[in-house]
Amino acid sequence: MPQFIIQCWDKPQAQELRAATRPAHLDYVNSGAVKLIAVGPMLTDDGQPFGSLLIIEAEDRPAAERFAAEDPYARAGLFDRVDVTLWRQVFPA
Repeated sequence: MPQFIIQCWDKPQAQELRAATRPAHLDYVNSGAVKLIAVGPMLTDDGQPFGSLLIIEAEDRPAAERFAAEDPYARAGLFDRVDVTLWRQVFPA
């Protein structure tokens, strides 16, 4: 099954929206809609979240894009930009 990297960059000053939407986001990510390889926030050097990174397995690109678009963070308007990139894991084998 193909793997994808989903990178999401928050809009400026979106910390409150991120915090308010986080429980719904976590429920959605853990829903089993796609296989999770690695998921977590992208952080500034002082540890503040500024976006999300998800590495997933999905049926195809449209499924990965749908998964990204239906995330409660995305639906709430948290993200300034979302990139979905086909990816292949090489290491660890």
